[in-house]
Amino acid sequence: MTKPPKPKPLLQDVDKSVRSRPSKPRNPAQPNLPLDPMPDRIDPCLALLKPKPPKGPQWAFEVKWDGYRLSVHVEPTGIRILTRGGHDWTHRFPAIQQAALWLPVGSAILDGEAVVLDEKGRSDFGLLQQSLGGRGGKKRSSDAIFMAFDLLYFDGPDLRNSELDMRRHLLADLVPTGEQGDIRLSEEIEADGDQLLASACEHGLEGIIAKRRDAPYRSGRLGDWLKIKCIQSDSFVIVGYERSTVARAGIGRLLLAARKGDDLVYVGGVGTGFNERSAAELREQMDKLIIGKATVDTGRKRNAVFVDPKIVAEIEYRAWTHDGKLRHASYKGLRDVQDNAIPYQPRGRPGDRG
Repeated sequence: MTKPPKPKPLLQDVDKSVRSRPSKPRNPAQPNLPLDPMPDRIDPCLALLKPKPPKGPQWAFEVKWDGYRLSVHVEPTGIRILTRGGHDWTHRFPAIQQAALWLPVGSAILDGEAVVLDEKGRSDFGLLQQSLGGRGGKKRSSDAIFMAFDLLYFDGPDLRNSELDMRRHLLADLVPTGEQGDIRLSEEIEADGDQLLASACEHGLEGIIAKRRDAPYRSGRLGDWLKIKCIQSDSFVIVGYERSTVARAGIGRLLLAARKGDDLVYVGGVGTGFNERSAAELREQMDKLIIGKATVDTGRKRNAVFVDPKIVAEIEYRAWTHDGKLRHASYKGLRDVQDNAIPYQPRGRPGDRG
């Protein structure tokens, strides 16, 4: 299937300072790096949610992609594609696997995001999920492409202790700017962070990512990478639903909870964002998990059905109410259980899947 054109929505109809950062030629005098054993798996570096873009030349900016975080391992024995939780999904992304085989490298680990683009070149998590057969589905996606944004291992050297600028420099040699294949470079955008965020929001994107240029690659959510969103979006546990005789699949509202230590805290409900397909999928999943008593205090609910809290949903919302409930929430899709629910911190800024 022919892939959509490479998305460049942020580079159109905006100030000239918003443009791709030019690629530099490799310095032939650069010293040889030591040879290191290739890691079997690397826990990803995760972005910390912030309300505003950071300031200063030490920060590099990219588009925030809305898909599945993956690492592509190019090994002498073949290709492995691993999820954030370490599951081998090589068979689920045949087009990305084939593109990795064609990379001009003997061994490498690329960090990035599998996405499906809509007609405007924006990543759409719902389209990606559909291409894989929905939550729990087993389909192979030939529509997904891999947006590479970091290089962790490269023909012998382990690059995690190197600065981001150096890792990106090598990545741009491996996946050149402007490539239209199934593995593409997530381009660094040279712009003021506030201006870039405004442009991203104007074009209907999820937000932007800021990364410290001088930082090594550190697993976990430590602040070297930041994410700034146009609309808040996080993962919550479904603890039940309210029946409806008129809504799709009989679901009036999903009842949601966030984690507070080892416990769950009720954060309100969501009754919009479903279509026929997603509502039917939800109902099928929830009806397998019905329990007699709610696992959290949801208050008095009419026609409520409670479920074992094993399903994680991605929810968009505008803000938190004073009593810790989601405002203007909308259902976006189901997440993998490994993504878990966010910590309960309604007066702060909750984290998400990364």
